[in-house]
Amino acid sequence: MRILVTGGTGFIGKALVQRLLQRGDEVTVLSRRPESVKTIFGEAAQAWSSLSAWTPDRAFHAVINLAGEPIIDRPWTAARKQVLRDSRIGITNQLITAIKNAAQKPAVFLSGSAIGIYGDTGTADMHESASAADDFGARLCAEWEQAALPAEALGVRVCLLRTGLVMHADGGMLKKMQLPFKLGLGSRLGDGRQIMSWVHRLHRHDYLNALLFLLDNPECRGAFNLTAPTPVSNRVFTATLAHSLQRKAFLVTPEWALKPILGERSLLLFGGQRALPAGLLARGFAFRFPTLADALAHANDD
Repeated sequence: MRILVTGGTGFIGKALVQRLLQRGDEVTVLSRRPESVKTIFGEAAQAWSSLSAWTPDRAFHAVINLAGEPIIDRPWTAARKQVLRDSRIGITNQLITAIKNAAQKPAVFLSGSAIGIYGDTGTADMHESASAADDFGARLCAEWEQAALPAEALGVRVCLLRTGLVMHADGGMLKKMQLPFKLGLGSRLGDGRQIMSWVHRLHRHDYLNALLFLLDNPECRGAFNLTAPTPVSNRVFTATLAHSLQRKAFLVTPEWALKPILGERSLLLFGGQRALPAGLLARGFAFRFPTLADALAHANDD
């Protein structure tokens, strides 16, 4: 299968491209730093610095869109919000234009999103049919998804990847949290009641397998929560992570201490969603690590 991947040098994208190459797919990675593609994958993957390289006579069987600047790393100034939109919605619009101009359309378009689309929903179960919220993160996800949907009118199957908190020691939230927890400085966030919907990024299981399941299964289309079936509260997450590292976690980080620093971003830490993978489960996808304790026990696996 010939596949175009955006965001292929990121935490998730790098593992995905390696998995695609291992199974024999021909992968082209779109990156602002094509030299990094060569550093990571050698000659195994082709590197593009611009979508202008996608001429109408070039055919891809699939497009996987994982591009997007990190959402919590910097303050949400007006300029930063525009960067976040451009890195998600802008590139998605460009991909739709390229697909429209292609003589042979790809069969499937997997496009990124996040469970933040639901906003802070307390303990209510969030299936893919739930409505989008109205905070900045939710609107960003909703616009990102809307930008991808025109591919359906072009005869392309579209799957929207509503990703949860990805667990792996190599990157994402878990990498940032492990050091303070190892030092005995791990802490609960606020009252710890906010729900954390997570998924394991093990090389051969769960998150990557879910992506490949959606890629290869022609019956899958629409939005999918890419989360494990057992979300937990921040209180439970904190205790489970501390236990997996053989440490204690008695500290509490109060919301009032971080909210003046984080501003709108505080919702990402002190809000939560009980997002369930109803779409994946209904289509027969099986999780290798459905519980948090098992996932953390294998957090360093490839």
